[in-house]
Amino acid sequence: MSKENNTPIEKLFGSKTRAKLLELFFENTTKSYYVREITRVIEEQINSVRRELMNLESIGIVRNETYDNKVYYSANMKHPYAHAFQEIFGRKVTPAKVQEVRQAATKGAWDDYIRPVAKYLRAMMITNRLPGQDGVDMLLVGDDRTKKLTRWAEVVEKKRGKPMNYVIMGRDDFLYRKSVRDRFVLEILEMEMTDLYDPEGIIRNEVEY
Repeated sequence: MSKENNTPIEKLFGSKTRAKLLELFFENTTKSYYVREITRVIEEQINSVRRELMNLESIGIVRNETYDNKVYYSANMKHPYAHAFQEIFGRKVTPAKVQEVRQAATKGAWDDYIRPVAKYLRAMMITNRLPGQDGVDMLLVGDDRTKKLTRWAEVVEKKRGKPMNYVIMGRDDFLYRKSVRDRFVLEILEMEMTDLYDPEGIIRNEVEY
């Protein structure tokens, strides 16, 4: 945000860092972040970030969960004012825009990551599994006979900044299990999705936007 646009919000909430944190959490209500990740994203000093996180957590606007010895913070959507904050800070995104973004998942940030395995990867789905929840973080559909997709999954873990539960299936195996409504596959497809690479429509046919 520009300085001109920031100033009124900073005055309203009493702190530039606090305003940036609220914007981060309520623009991305389904995501969680650890402290050093937050400092990089909002470009503020770690001490300031820690102090404001404590303030926001003390009034219940922000919640935290510990996973793999890291503390992750996210918006508390059960707070009475959560939706008001979402109106102030959240991006106004229409359902059509959400679909457009998901269908264009090969562009932007994922381009450089997918390119090395483009000939092996047929589809990818990343879910919004919060720390401590059961389920799969990432589904990869493709040819892993040379273990290139397995090694590539480590690159994705680094991109996400935390360990991921992932499963890799061959294209034919995935399509068969989907056709017979295999419980494991359906549970993955029913999870909330944050990223999708699906140029052939392998996953998209049964995932509602």
